[in-house]
Amino acid sequence: MSYYRYHVFFCTNQRESGAACCQDHGARALRDYAKERVAALGLSGAGGVRINLAGCMDRCSEGPVLVVYPEGVWYTYVDTADIDEIVDEHLLHGRPVERLRI
Repeated sequence: MSYYRYHVFFCTNQRESGAACCQDHGARALRDYAKERVAALGLSGAGGVRINLAGCMDRCSEGPVLVVYPEGVWYTYVDTADIDEIVDEHLLHGRPVERLRI
């Protein structure tokens, strides 16, 4: 059994070259929001959910992106409403959000 039920990685890469990247879409702030929301729901910690930062995940054209393990489900998102849907559906109820899946 895995230490966490779900391990979520948010790409927060910022490209200095000016090329498209997740941080252009406020990825770090939305990652912080997800972490706070998961904690408020009592889902964080051992046996629960871990929200982490990640460097470039090489899917810049589909960004911003996050991935949920152990399933390896990739998502794109726009705002806190999308993050709420991922938290409520996938992390709380185990149902991937097909409309945000990439």
